[in-house]
Amino acid sequence: MARPEPPLWTVPASGMPTFAELGLPEPVVRALAAEGFTAPFPIQAATLPDTLAARDLLGRGQTGSGKTLAFGLAILSRLAGERARPKAPRGLVLVPTRELATQVVDALAPFAAALGLRTAVVVGGLSMTKQVAELRRGVDLLVATPGRLTDHTGQGTCDLSEVTITALDEADRMADMGFLPQVRAILDLTPRDGQRLLFSATLDNDVDALVARYLTDPVTRAVASAAAPVETMDHHVFQVDAADRLQVVSEIAARDGRTLFFVRTKHGADRLVKTLRRSGVAAGPLHGGKSQNARNRALDGFRSGEAPVLVATDVAARGIHIDDVGLVVHVDPPADHKAYLHRAGRTARAGEDGVVVTLATPDQRREVDDLTRQAGVTATVTTVAPGSPALAEVTGAREPSGEPVDPPKAPAQPAAGGRSGGGRSSGTRRGSGGTGRAAGERGRGGGSDRSAGGRSDGARRGSDGGSRGTSPSRGGSGARDSGSRGRSAASARPAPASGRGEGSRSGAVRMSESGGGSTPRGGGRRRGR
Repeated sequence: MARPEPPLWTVPASGMPTFAELGLPEPVVRALAAEGFTAPFPIQAATLPDTLAARDLLGRGQTGSGKTLAFGLAILSRLAGERARPKAPRGLVLVPTRELATQVVDALAPFAAALGLRTAVVVGGLSMTKQVAELRRGVDLLVATPGRLTDHTGQGTCDLSEVTITALDEADRMADMGFLPQVRAILDLTPRDGQRLLFSATLDNDVDALVARYLTDPVTRAVASAAAPVETMDHHVFQVDAADRLQVVSEIAARDGRTLFFVRTKHGADRLVKTLRRSGVAAGPLHGGKSQNARNRALDGFRSGEAPVLVATDVAARGIHIDDVGLVVHVDPPADHKAYLHRAGRTARAGEDGVVVTLATPDQRREVDDLTRQAGVTATVTTVAPGSPALAEVTGAREPSGEPVDPPKAPAQPAAGGRSGGGRSSGTRRGSGGTGRAAGERGRGGGSDRSAGGRSDGARRGSDGGSRGTSPSRGGSGARDSGSRGRSAASARPAPASGRGEGSRSGAVRMSESGGGSTPRGGGRRRGR
């Protein structure tokens, strides 16, 4: 049976306490002031007195409510005054994703420095050797994902027997992602009498079982109902014809400010980014198929404004904790109402305003209506098309510039001695992708350029599903005319780029780019990754 809903914490009649009144040490209070924190958020005021007193705690608050500092400041304050031995951290924070781990360490860095404590990140996708070296130097607070930490404990490069305080952040998401067996194994390696803090947006059966097994007489602190929408967040459903969806997305993406788009699949994210960048929108992809360095670059570009549009999948976006995201757009409807709330929680953080838009074709309306009802939100429904006034009014949409963000590669030049006219070229053309035969030689591309879906550019099918056309190779090699095999290099003209749509299993937005334009083909009911 799930744990009953705890009473909501409210501000005392005497007013919100200061950080000093909550019991934080003076160096931390000074560092908070230097970072611009003048008063605690409710989740911090509700939990810090208990966590600083070494009590086990179950905390629940909406995303963006200040949970990271709520547990982070308590852990650092309790670790102050001692130093860790090599390979034996004294504090541990478990999180579901690499991005969240990095952001937790970054958020806590100034306060750790104020106390003379050392922090480190242990996540997959980064060098194991460097992590081992850092652990050997001694780490006071370790922030880790379950998978990579399990690797270290299994290889003997990290000893958890001296961990005095452990925090689990977004425990419900770790349960959704199947990490609980690893989480339990990790907790079993920490001292049974250590302090344990668990923060979760929901308290379902899986999380409740974790609490029952590992927390001792925990106090429960909640600052908002799990199903309650953020008051500063506006919800909209844009009903759009399938044929207009991609153009509507492009116009929304061209707005000013940070915008986060959610899609169902990795390939859908890559294709949408390519389409947006061709239309003049600086966009970046974030999904599990990217290397950690590529994901970091995408997040850095999003934070700095260099690429103010981020196209993400659900799993990757669970680590996005970035302020000033004014708009979240569900390009593909989420799998369930919990995913809807988590996606939506990327905006309206820390009391800021935010807008959440869900795009739905007419045949998706019932599914989307069910999602918003289960999420406890009331959404304004508007039928839109490209150029609709409602698009600009709600999101600030505008026509994209049409100037590609990535400059086109220079076309390949024929080698000296090549023939013109109807015969074969006697030489070969070279591009950055390798060497390719002239179009007259049966049109076979010799380059190695591949599309995002893994098919050779020389073999991608056009949107009519008929004749075998090609997109121009980025390096200029292997170009093939879409209409005939026997043309010479001088007369061969590459066909426009053609993107393959998502497979029917994913149900994500399909896109075909025929003749230089882009039109979507709507799918049926969506299925999650």
